[in-house]
Amino acid sequence: MDKEVLSFVVEKTNELINAASCNSETKAAAEAWLAAVGTDGEAEATKTYVKELEADIMPIDGLIGFAESDAGAQVFGADHARVVAAHAKEIKAAGAKYCDCPACAAVEAILNKKESILG
Repeated sequence: MDKEVLSFVVEKTNELINAASCNSETKAAAEAWLAAVGTDGEAEATKTYVKELEADIMPIDGLIGFAESDAGAQVFGADHARVVAAHAKEIKAAGAKYCDCPACAAVEAILNKKESILG
């Protein structure tokens, strides 16, 4: 991948790692990819990383369903779960395909460069 794309993905990967909403699986994949950058294993690590990102990004309908569920109420708290669901519906109406939390926003930005990343 070219230097500009690599720099962008490294920046977004660091944002992802530092996002409070990043789960441990995604964080581990991001850290493993960063460790592989510049090595012989970079290309394979990149493929693995992209697969993990695709699996972990939260589709907007999934967020709405979760926020409106009992499990969502337990995670967010009942009042905040309603706020999250309303926000998710609002951004969906505006065209969002995914959750816009810091982790998902970083993942979406990276995946938007998927073709350039995978070459």
